[in-house]
Amino acid sequence: MRIFISTGEVSGDLQGSLLIKALQSQGRERENDLEIVALGGDRMAEAGATLIANTAHIGSVGLLEALPFLWENMKIQRRTQQYLQENPPDLAILIDYQDPNLEIGSFVREKFPEVPIIFFIAPQAWVWYPLSSKVETLVRITDRVLAIFPAEKKFYEQKGVSSNWVGHPLIDRIQTAPTREKARFRLGISPEQTAIALVPASRRQEIQTLLTPIFAAARQLQEKIPEVHFWIPLSLERYRGAIEQKIQEYQLQATILAGQTLDILASADLAITKSGTVNLEIALLNVPQVVVYRVHPVNMWIARKIFNFAIPFISPVNLINMEAIVPEFFQEEVTAENIFTEAFDLLENQNRRKSILSGYQRMRSSMGELGVCDRAAREIFQLVTHPQPLPRGE
Repeated sequence: MRIFISTGEVSGDLQGSLLIKALQSQGRERENDLEIVALGGDRMAEAGATLIANTAHIGSVGLLEALPFLWENMKIQRRTQQYLQENPPDLAILIDYQDPNLEIGSFVREKFPEVPIIFFIAPQAWVWYPLSSKVETLVRITDRVLAIFPAEKKFYEQKGVSSNWVGHPLIDRIQTAPTREKARFRLGISPEQTAIALVPASRRQEIQTLLTPIFAAARQLQEKIPEVHFWIPLSLERYRGAIEQKIQEYQLQATILAGQTLDILASADLAITKSGTVNLEIALLNVPQVVVYRVHPVNMWIARKIFNFAIPFISPVNLINMEAIVPEFFQEEVTAENIFTEAFDLLENQNRRKSILSGYQRMRSSMGELGVCDRAAREIFQLVTHPQPLPRGE
């Protein structure tokens, strides 16, 4: 059985790798040899996929931010379509990675109409732009949505797409996380020391827009709490130089580590983080956090003035139940002073910390139970081995 999986960005690579491990495990149980080819990153390759192209570094939010990747995306699309034309898959699984995956999915639907297409972790357009053409395209090309949130399942069912709620794969991932005590022992952090995780970037645009306000706020925290130490998980090696430069510029007591994200997050008293999947990891580890995000001002003007763009929240933690669990700052609100004020209060105010932890428990109930990727893999094998006409949106 040849399975094609397509995703991009650091988070997609992580989630794709978790799914691949579950598929491989169940494939062995079923005595079904799997050939998994993919667009993804190193984690997916380590899990057993053959990469058509590495897309872990490709990710952006906004039109202008996407321009630097335009030519590379076009080349990858052509290479992928040529590969699929010569090696038709038995199944296509699309994970997030909105625009490239909608294009690839449309190609598969046109060239191989009999090949089932599954969306696992549908792009958040269903939250932000529920009436957009992107949602319409996803509905048109998709045979089944494996939903990570109950609201996502309900949305696509109402659109006429077969959908099952399997839960969020981070529920599985977090089982491998160390305890706070073990994580601190591994990193050499004493029980009484204040440790703050800084998670500024997994995309190139975030290096440009978020490093300065986050590190400037960190400097203010260091002046207020001299014994503090900052821990920075490195998402991609290509970002190390820019981060080291900012550490020097702001004279921070900070350590950058690659491949130890869960250790850093589990050991932290607080996280200051960009918006993204990592917010959910931090929440599942019961660490209070301040979330920030901004895009190019031109993109924001276009979104607001032309498309009437407005969202209640930016962090997945708050979006899941549409509840303000963690403090977040978006666009013009992203200033060093705002970040510092919220971060310092979360370190000092025990009532606020308790309130956030309580909110995390409510959020956790909407993310499903352990065994998410196994449930997703069973759905996938069921769809391929027992094909049946599935409703697809018009």
